[in-house]
Amino acid sequence: MYLLKQRFYRILWLYKKFDIAFSAPRLNASRVVWVTRLCCLTVLPFFIACGVPNNPYPKSEHNQEIYYSTFSEEPKHFDPAISYSSDEYRFIQQIYESPLQYHYLKRPYELIPLTAEEVPRPRYFDANGKELPQDATAELVQRAIYEIRIRPGTRYQPHPCFAKDKNGQFLYHKLTKADGFRQIKDFPVTGTRELIAADYVYQIQRMAEPGISCPILSTLQDYILGMEEYSDALRDAATSTNPTENLPFPGVEIVDRYTYRITLKTKYPQFIYWLAMPFFSPMPEEAIQFYSQPVLKERNITIDRFPVGTGAYRIENLVPYKEITLVRNENFRVERYPESGAPGDREVGLLDDAWEIIPFIPKVVYKLEKEYIPRWNKFLQGYYDSSGISSDTFDKAIAFDDTGDTRASEFLQRQNIVLQTSISPTIYYFGFNMQDDIVGGYTEEKQKLRQAISIALDYEEYIDIFLNGRGLSSHSPIPPGLFGYEEGEPGINPYVYNWDGQIGKSARKSIAEARQLLAEAGYPDGVDKNGNPLIIHFDNPWNSAGATPRLAWMRRRFDKIGITMENRTTDYNRFRDKVQNANFQMISWGWHADYPDAENFLFLLYGPNGKAKYGGENAANYDNSEYNQLFEQMKNMENSPERLAIIRQMKQILQRDAPWVFSYHPISFELAHQWVKNRKPSAIGGTYLKYIRVDKKLRAENRLAWNKPVSWPIWAFLGLFILGTIPAAITIWKREHQRN
Repeated sequence: MYLLKQRFYRILWLYKKFDIAFSAPRLNASRVVWVTRLCCLTVLPFFIACGVPNNPYPKSEHNQEIYYSTFSEEPKHFDPAISYSSDEYRFIQQIYESPLQYHYLKRPYELIPLTAEEVPRPRYFDANGKELPQDATAELVQRAIYEIRIRPGTRYQPHPCFAKDKNGQFLYHKLTKADGFRQIKDFPVTGTRELIAADYVYQIQRMAEPGISCPILSTLQDYILGMEEYSDALRDAATSTNPTENLPFPGVEIVDRYTYRITLKTKYPQFIYWLAMPFFSPMPEEAIQFYSQPVLKERNITIDRFPVGTGAYRIENLVPYKEITLVRNENFRVERYPESGAPGDREVGLLDDAWEIIPFIPKVVYKLEKEYIPRWNKFLQGYYDSSGISSDTFDKAIAFDDTGDTRASEFLQRQNIVLQTSISPTIYYFGFNMQDDIVGGYTEEKQKLRQAISIALDYEEYIDIFLNGRGLSSHSPIPPGLFGYEEGEPGINPYVYNWDGQIGKSARKSIAEARQLLAEAGYPDGVDKNGNPLIIHFDNPWNSAGATPRLAWMRRRFDKIGITMENRTTDYNRFRDKVQNANFQMISWGWHADYPDAENFLFLLYGPNGKAKYGGENAANYDNSEYNQLFEQMKNMENSPERLAIIRQMKQILQRDAPWVFSYHPISFELAHQWVKNRKPSAIGGTYLKYIRVDKKLRAENRLAWNKPVSWPIWAFLGLFILGTIPAAITIWKREHQRN
């Protein structure tokens, strides 16, 4: 766009020069004047048309090894102690490094070291301090100790928080003004230092701070020894003069420069997965001190916008509501591409780069694209390297073979675009605010109201209409592939479905049954005992073009049982605030697995994780004492028949109480251009960018072939323009002859 403006201003300047010549008396009547005018006016549109750049990126990037992607909403948090959203994790997990990660290629998912030297093995102790075997029950275990040793030599990205003068004093820790500083890249001097165990300990201590509002604090307090007491002490110390650094926290200790210890109050096998999440990434204390300066806070220069990590990438540029650019961390240690993978990986080229040093891509550019169609068109032009598939483009992108399996359409195959599919460990749901006077509550009437709505919202129909079949109707929070998910009759929700034994499938209950439940709930035909219509407010962040038909579908489904749905759409960040404050009746949301265990989904409805009261991830604020008790029993167990029996009881309670409308588990369809190498769907674990390679030469060739300038409209315009000027030229020529 800058080049276009420059060319346009150049044309105006030339035209002005010509205009001066046109007004000169000595040339007023000459043929030079009108010929020059004609030429100028003819060439002007040609220059404008040819000056529009077809490629949206600067010319300097044309042959660079850059990965291009998009985002639809600006991330709200980049602080790993606060963030708990997939749209933020896609950035955070490239910048921060937890001790563990998931193997990029192996399936089932396997934990491997990231900054740790090895995956820690817990040691269990009873009340008397006696060490117990690994198969000891949770009732016997009073202490579970994880000792994590990190690899020496890992260094932080270049950052001004580490910059020092020749005397060893921090350059930017005592700022009184921040003139000229808008982003971190504006600071002229940066520094770095080695990652140490204290950084991991400091991050865990930060999560306990009341002002941080860590979304998993209540869960961590249940497990980490002394964390609840430490958090309470921090809250008290905030109003006193007690130095917080002397507060006891026995659950987290520094053993030596590269080793730290975490002590749990009981056995919790799933804790090992937490060590692969961004929450347990390191945080240098220098960064928090740097960002705590008032002059930087005033300019919104904070850890929540400009992270400081040891990962393969760092944020180079952040243009609000427009662009986020990541570049390779200059200080990243030597790490190599995996040497082994899952069956079939070698055959499709996923091991071609085995043992090569990563990351491969020096720069990643994310562009804001709120609407899908512009994003899709730019993907087809080769300007974005990968894409999902919307319902609007599904028929053009996907074809079915004789067996019903999906494949890329001939149109995409001609462009050598690769299709990859996988069932996501994800649940989408409609959540009721259980604190609401209308849709909340635990009486039989309230249960039947929510059950009626669950039947009315026909998600088999929704999947066919809006997802082109790319989803599985859900009967509980647990997605396929995780322990606790059951197929067939044992897995159905009997309050919403009937089982048809003859065909071996479930069938959704009828609208008549839903209307009967609604009447039993006190709303016959959608009207209460006083004759007032039942109106339910639906809060959502569906502000894209595709939201209108989905909202219309919802209204139609509600209408079938006599309920009026009132829509309340807002942006995602405002939506999250409303959920946090329980300022809603019904919401649409979802959850993607943090780790491959049923507990990671069942905890979403555990009472002490209520979002409004405790700041947890229980957005529905559901609190059933029987369910809570079973959850506490189940969460510490290894997978076993006994654990499965408890999970079944928990699912039955949820199906009866219906705090959620269990909607669907998505089937992911991902497209990538042939020049994107080493791409493999990874539903769990997000450190994927460092493995991706881009063939820049192949991309440039295809972009050129797919985006050749269309010149015939220009020549057609010129021809028509010349033909249109012939009569005027003849008239002027005759007038000149008459004067002579």
